[in-house]
Amino acid sequence: MIWRLAASAARLLPPEAAHIAAVRTLQANIGPRPDVPSLPVSLAGLDLANPLGVAAGFDKNAACYKGAMGLGFGHVEVGTITPLAQPGNPKPRVFRLPQDAAVINRYGFNSLGMEVAAANLARIRDYAGILGVNVGANKTSANPTEDYRVAVARLACFADYVTLNISSPNTPGLRDLQTSEHLASLLEAARTGMQEAGVARPIFLKIAPDLEQADLELIVDHCVSAGVDGIIATNTTISRPDSLRDRHAMQNGGLSGQPLFNMATDVLARIAQLGKGRIAIIGVGGVAHGWQAYAKILVGADLVQLYSGLALDGPLIASRILHELAALLQKDGVRTVAAVRGTIPDAKAAITHAFRCAQTD
Repeated sequence: MIWRLAASAARLLPPEAAHIAAVRTLQANIGPRPDVPSLPVSLAGLDLANPLGVAAGFDKNAACYKGAMGLGFGHVEVGTITPLAQPGNPKPRVFRLPQDAAVINRYGFNSLGMEVAAANLARIRDYAGILGVNVGANKTSANPTEDYRVAVARLACFADYVTLNISSPNTPGLRDLQTSEHLASLLEAARTGMQEAGVARPIFLKIAPDLEQADLELIVDHCVSAGVDGIIATNTTISRPDSLRDRHAMQNGGLSGQPLFNMATDVLARIAQLGKGRIAIIGVGGVAHGWQAYAKILVGADLVQLYSGLALDGPLIASRILHELAALLQKDGVRTVAAVRGTIPDAKAAITHAFRCAQTD
C-alpha cells in the first residue's frame, strides 16, 4: 500500500522532478523488494533471471541501477551516456499525457558525461542482475561516430552489454546514423572502442520506430554481417497518432507509453522476421501489463524493457508484470519464455492472443 501511495504522490510533482526523486530514492536503495517468479532467459551469452528490464533514459548517469534491480527487474540499461557532460534541452522538456497513458520527452541526452558515469559504475559492483550501458554522441560533436568509440572504450569494462543509441529524436542528426552511409562506420567505431577497452561485451543497437521496411532490412543485414549481438526495438516515436487526446499531445519530442505499443511491436515483429534467429531482439515500447510483454515475446523478443510504465505506474510494476507473464505462460501450457518466443510472428495476431489470454480465468 505504501508504494502505491508513493507512486500517487510522485504524480503530483512535475514530471522531471518526479524522475529525479525516483532516481534519488533508488540510489539510496529505498523501495519495495518483491518476490518475483523465476523466468530465466539467455541471449548473447548472458543469463538473466527474467526477461523484464528497465530501458535507458531512466538512470541516465548510472546512479541507481542497483536499487532498480531490487524492484525485480532482470536487467537495467543505464544512460544514454555521452563522452562529455551536456545539459540537454531547455526545460520544460518532459510532459505526462495522463489521458493517453503516455509521455513526451525532449531531454536531449542530458548527461553528466562518461567520467561521472564511470565513477558511479566503479563504485557500485554488488548488484544482482545484468547491467547494460547505453552510449550516445554529444549534441555539438564534430564527429559523432568518434563519440561512440570514445564512450565504448571508457565504459565497456563496467557493462555486461553495450548499446549504441542512434535513435533518439532529440539530438539533431542522430537518426541519420541509421542509414547505410553511416551505419558501417558506426559499428566499426564501436568494435574499435571495445578493443581499446580490452574486453569483449555484446553490442546492441537501438533503433527508431519511424523506419520504412527498406531501412529495417538494411539495419538487420548490416548488424548481422558486422557481428552485432542484438537490436533494441524501439525508441520513442516522432509521430503523433490521431487517438491522442491530452493537451500536451503536440509537444515536440519522442512519444512513449501506450500509444507506442502497437507501432513498436509491429517493428519488433518485422525485425524478428528479418533476423531469422541470427540476432537477439529486445522489445521496448508501451509495456505496462504482462500481456503486452507477452505479445512482444510471442513475436520474437528475447527480452522486454520498459521506462514510461515505471514512471507512470510506480515501483511495483516489475513484480506485477512478471507475475502476470508467468500466469500467461501457464495458461498457454508452457513453462519457459523460450518455449513461446516467436511462435506468433504476426504482430496483430500476437497482440490479440496475449490480450484475450489475459482476459480469461
